[in-house]
Amino acid sequence: MTEIPQSHRLSPKPLDELLAEMHSGAPTRLSAQGRVHSLLQAVLTIGGDLDLATVLRRLTEAAAHLTKARYAGLGVIGEDGNFTEFIPVGLSREHVERISRFPHGKGVLSAPLYDRAALRLSDLRDHPEFGGFPEGHPGMSSFLGVPIQVRDEVFGNLYLTEKENGEEFDEEDEAMVTALATAAGVAIENARLYEETRLRERWLGASSEITTRLLSGADTNQVLTYMAAQAREIGGADTAVVMLPDPHARGHLFAEFADGPIAQEILGTPVEIHDSVCGWVYESGEAVTIPDLRQAKCPMLTHRGYGPGLLVPLGTPGNTRGVLLLGKLLERAPFDANVRRMLHSFSAQAGVALELADARRDTERIVVLEERDRIAKDLHDVVIQRLFASAMTLMSTVRLIDSAEAEERVQLTIDELDGTIREIRSTIFDLQNPPSRQDTSLRGRILRLAENTAHSLGCHPGVGLDGPIDASVPEEVGEQLLAVLGEGLTNVARHARASEVHVSVVVEERAVTGRPTTLALSVTDNGIGLPEAGRRSGLRNMKERALALGGEFEARRGEVSGTVLTWKVPVPDPAPEPHPGLY
Repeated sequence: MTEIPQSHRLSPKPLDELLAEMHSGAPTRLSAQGRVHSLLQAVLTIGGDLDLATVLRRLTEAAAHLTKARYAGLGVIGEDGNFTEFIPVGLSREHVERISRFPHGKGVLSAPLYDRAALRLSDLRDHPEFGGFPEGHPGMSSFLGVPIQVRDEVFGNLYLTEKENGEEFDEEDEAMVTALATAAGVAIENARLYEETRLRERWLGASSEITTRLLSGADTNQVLTYMAAQAREIGGADTAVVMLPDPHARGHLFAEFADGPIAQEILGTPVEIHDSVCGWVYESGEAVTIPDLRQAKCPMLTHRGYGPGLLVPLGTPGNTRGVLLLGKLLERAPFDANVRRMLHSFSAQAGVALELADARRDTERIVVLEERDRIAKDLHDVVIQRLFASAMTLMSTVRLIDSAEAEERVQLTIDELDGTIREIRSTIFDLQNPPSRQDTSLRGRILRLAENTAHSLGCHPGVGLDGPIDASVPEEVGEQLLAVLGEGLTNVARHARASEVHVSVVVEERAVTGRPTTLALSVTDNGIGLPEAGRRSGLRNMKERALALGGEFEARRGEVSGTVLTWKVPVPDPAPEPHPGLY
């Protein structure tokens, strides 16, 4: 930066020294007292509010009033040295609308910041760092710039231009504004601390609400939607997006929840984890500030007029569950350090709450599974045994009955008891092997396959499942079973013209050991039956699958009408567990 002449510099001085200079330089005691009174009144006015925006506006207006400047401005300095906010005073609405951009803290406006001293010029256009006015900006000549310090930090610069009657700013104006800026630093610090306290209180309130909702059993989707809304509102963003990984689409994060004017448009947008800032935050667990989202490979906001962005992980490093993205429109200031720090803490706590909620759901699921196992055990050890004993008693009683009709009725009751026992056993197997969320069990896949063919069949097939299908049928045998079932139902749909279809899958067991021996599938319909001639490639394929597993296949006409397909294969004994040995 070009060196500023020593005559234009003023080192920071204590407030009482600045006031003494004003007294000594005043033409009359009355004038000095009047200006000091105005200065003290301005200080009281500035310090009478804890809202930072109000304090800054009052400071700018007071400086313009004390120096009789036509225009005034206050630029708040960001971490990069640019203005994060600029407060103009004296510009008409027409001027504000015509100016396409406000200053960014470069050129002549940066001198008070870097020198930490006042800069007074008779014509700012003669300064070597002057770069011209933006289009629509009113002309200005006389200039006074003073840094605003809060403790040892330069908070911003206060600018005054165009003193009344074309006069230049003098040493008394400089001392007056410097004294005002020095006193205002205390008011600004108080307002910042108050604003930070309120912000922290709101973040803590939102974190507590999220934790309470999750641990009380609230729906996770609703809680994450609430979290996005709170993060956007408290963080001062225009859009908030919660991105989560999908176990079925590895390598990508998806916009699962969003809040803001474009929320519905960006839901479901994928972001690659590899070679993207979002992915880096997810994998590293570190927050990142993005100056311009258009350069961040963030497809959901890249082409929608968004600039400043903030990415924070949901969770802790090494256990990140997702990423929270906040975005602001291009013309807005970037996220400050307070928002970044508090949002990071907020998201980490939200991630821990999500983990605890998952652990609670897992615990509840274990409790349910244990209860199912207890019910299954009771059914097996008590109910079935009693039914079996009743059936055995009736069977032994049949020989003592002389009436043929009574014997038939007792035998029918025995058959009903036998069917009930089989149904209860099937229920026991269901209880002991509950379907997963994706329902990938063999039972579930059989039912889903039968349901999916209902449209082509013209009716919903009846399905009967008996025996330990999920527990005893190996995966490779189950795959062959599903292929044969699909082929059989397809043949019925194409050729049988049936109005009823029944599917039965039974795992037969040895009477003594109870070990599964045979897996039997039958598909029965009431259609036109097997034709005398025609292609039999589908039936031949089913037979080959049975023979490959050491089983058998039969296709025959039904007793009354239709076709019965029977496919049987042996169920291999489970491999014995290895002996633990001595070690």
